[in-house]
Amino acid sequence: MGFWHSMSWKTEGIRVTAPVQWRQYDGMVSVLWEAESQAGASGYYLADDPRIMFFFNDVSSSVRISNQDNDLARNSRPMARAVYVPAGVPLWTGSRKTHSFSHLNLHLHKDRVLRFLAPSVGNSAAQTALRCPVELQNVAAIDALAKLLADEIKSPTKHAVYAESLIGSIIAGLLDIPTEREERAGGRLTQAQINKLVSHIDALGDYRMSVADMAAVVGLSESWFASVFKQTMGITPLQWQLAKRVELTKKLLGESDLPVASIAAQLGFADQAHLTKVFRQIVGETPAAWRRMRQFRQS
Repeated sequence: MGFWHSMSWKTEGIRVTAPVQWRQYDGMVSVLWEAESQAGASGYYLADDPRIMFFFNDVSSSVRISNQDNDLARNSRPMARAVYVPAGVPLWTGSRKTHSFSHLNLHLHKDRVLRFLAPSVGNSAAQTALRCPVELQNVAAIDALAKLLADEIKSPTKHAVYAESLIGSIIAGLLDIPTEREERAGGRLTQAQINKLVSHIDALGDYRMSVADMAAVVGLSESWFASVFKQTMGITPLQWQLAKRVELTKKLLGESDLPVASIAAQLGFADQAHLTKVFRQIVGETPAAWRRMRQFRQS
């Protein structure tokens, strides 16, 4: 019996519009989906194995995704054309408008991917690549490969090794395989890199940078930076950035008479309620209560 993937999923408002087509290979399963999603449709997916989703049409304006407790309102981003999801990483989706889509799902056995990558890049780099999520909107490098694989799934004409080689090339073209320089960093940011990032982000004043921008400051790829940042700091880059914005909020609360709503607008929070929720999660009390206590202690 060959490999078959294990995945929990639930969707609402999404219907299949053509028979699902799939093929089973050595340590890999490929599935072709044609479907329609209604406005307000939602999905939840959690797989025990790493997987790749490739969309043959651009759905970035229609679909938002999140990995954080179905919090699409606060922590979502557009669905990219190609997405690599490591094993055990949950994914929530939400549709903003009705649209049709066609996509390829590749379910991968971890050992099969390691067997493919390790001889060329080394076991350590291969293991690191498996742990790093990837979202790619510009799919020029793998678009032709995905279309060739889709044709072979629909109507097999060659030995299975042909489809397996196409999948291997898609893996190599999509996964974020660390360079030798990144590998030498040992999976952690250096103190010099941390200092450079702090200096750069402090100069901005409101501490708002994308993960890609932060990665560029220290000369690393986005997904590799996100992985080593969390290993180094214990939190994600965006969580760290949010904590720094809260520290700036405390500074403004203590040194000015600005209303909380004005501070929220100045620091880029959605509104006063958003700032209050974040501030309470990190500090343990509301901005207004924190300001009153500080004023009481200084009186």
